[in-house]
Amino acid sequence: MAEMHNPMEQFEIKRLLDFKIGSLDASFTNSATWMVIAVILATTVFVYGMRQRALVPGKLQSVAELGYEFIAGMVRDNVGDEGKKYFPFILSLFIFILFCNILGLVPYSYTVTSQIVVTFAMAAVVFIGVTIIGVVRHGWHFLSFFAPKGVPLWLLFILVPIEVFSYLIRPVSLSVRLFANMLAGHTMLKVFGGFVVAMGLLGGWAPLAFIVALTGLELLIAFLQAYVFAILTCLYLNDAIHLSH
Repeated sequence: MAEMHNPMEQFEIKRLLDFKIGSLDASFTNSATWMVIAVILATTVFVYGMRQRALVPGKLQSVAELGYEFIAGMVRDNVGDEGKKYFPFILSLFIFILFCNILGLVPYSYTVTSQIVVTFAMAAVVFIGVTIIGVVRHGWHFLSFFAPKGVPLWLLFILVPIEVFSYLIRPVSLSVRLFANMLAGHTMLKVFGGFVVAMGLLGGWAPLAFIVALTGLELLIAFLQAYVFAILTCLYLNDAIHLSH
């Protein structure tokens, strides 16, 4: 029977180019490589796809227009007209996560979003940016977000700490949700792939069939997780702009 490989090996970060700035390790890794690939492919789809701006769109233009309209509708429905200025950021965030998720399903690739440091960095940018927007727009009145309207004064001593904690935990929940789904799904694919190799073609037909079905499910999850990340960003942005609760 063939040797089964460790399913966690696929998440190992490997240095491709060693580079240091003083004591800072700024080496170019396999993770950075696939992030660059995701950016290049996403840019190609949108720039090249919209180059001709044909009345009857081709495949790339249709994909680009579909992505644009989808996120534009999301921002409009969840943030309102005041969210238009933040549309480029949310579109870029959604497309980057989506391409990273999908590229992670390519054999011998690397799943960037399976690294908590990557997902937390994106979540932290969203959290800090939304908080700054809220403070700049409302000043000290932004703190009223943590005090629900109509609540008795004595109850605020209980609710305010809970609201503050739930607000501060946002980047953790946002990042862990994406990271955990990508990590779990790709680990399962690797495990069942190991079963196929170990059991051979004749004995491994059942795991192989499951891999095909699971790959289809992972494609759906790749889109859903990018969607969830983007729509939660819109909801957080709406809270900061309108102080909704």
